[in-house]
Amino acid sequence: MKYPRIEGGRKLTSFVSPMKAQLSDLLAFDNKDWLFEIKWDGYRAIAEISNKEVKLYSRNGLTFDKAYPKVFEALKAIKGDVVLDGEIVVYGEDGKPSFQKLQNYKNTDRYPIQYLVFDCLALKGRDLTRLSLVERKAILKKFLPESPVVMYCDHVEDYGKAFFAEVKKIGLEGIIAKKKLSTYQIGKRTSDWLKIKNVQGQEAIIVGYTEPKGSRSHFGSLVLAVKNKGKLVPIGNVGTGFTDRSLKEVYAKLKPLVRKTSPLDAPAKDAADVTWVEPTLVCNIRFTEMTEDGSVRHPVFEGLRVDKMAAEVVLEKPKKGKTVKGRKS
Repeated sequence: MKYPRIEGGRKLTSFVSPMKAQLSDLLAFDNKDWLFEIKWDGYRAIAEISNKEVKLYSRNGLTFDKAYPKVFEALKAIKGDVVLDGEIVVYGEDGKPSFQKLQNYKNTDRYPIQYLVFDCLALKGRDLTRLSLVERKAILKKFLPESPVVMYCDHVEDYGKAFFAEVKKIGLEGIIAKKKLSTYQIGKRTSDWLKIKNVQGQEAIIVGYTEPKGSRSHFGSLVLAVKNKGKLVPIGNVGTGFTDRSLKEVYAKLKPLVRKTSPLDAPAKDAADVTWVEPTLVCNIRFTEMTEDGSVRHPVFEGLRVDKMAAEVVLEKPKKGKTVKGRKS
């Protein structure tokens, strides 16, 4: 199986696969049985710390120590055996998380980087996954030492509506709603954790590119696809959100992947001038809505994902019919 490239990264033979949240069609809600966290626009990361070694890796077990050495070095200051779950985030000039700056991060960058830790799976040899979320977070908050790089991710209890309103005002990606009594289900996606988005986002597989026009260099747009019921289907093109640097870097990664035929299982619109590539690279996009024929409207490129394999990328659909406080969405 082919994995995306992470700077200096390697594939671990043994790693913890994190618990994942289900996308929900619910609006933000208030409920005494739930707590709410910011949905960070970064890379999910597990940290395993012991007296012998420190591991920092993606959800697929690809190491982050070379790519984000500031985080890796900060983790070495933590004493005691512990397994942490959190998100690596880089902040832009506006003080908000920037996926593009994270994806292009260099250790010499002036942009602040943090590992925001929101869960603790084990501590001093004790498995915590069967404890409730509120118990795990209380243990984590008490244990985690103060650091400008590795920080405890706090939350709001009960009042999700007001919290979401503040997140929306700031312009962040959204919130994660979590049941207070939920246990940690390793490797599973569950409705005990719900993603409630402020903006539409999707991971997409790059299957081709079009020729540049005018003063544009390298390529005009990227042809995007996702897995849907086992088939690779197109969801449209993205031609905005690029910088001169990202155009050059993405093009350099695409050139070795060029192939003669389309990898799609369904025809793409306006495919006459497309250069097809092996469906290996994954990117993040934002968009306004999904059309009835399954295409994204007004997509914006955010950056390549180095922590996701193409085989994992499916059309993200909200789970319907979820009930909170006796009300159906």
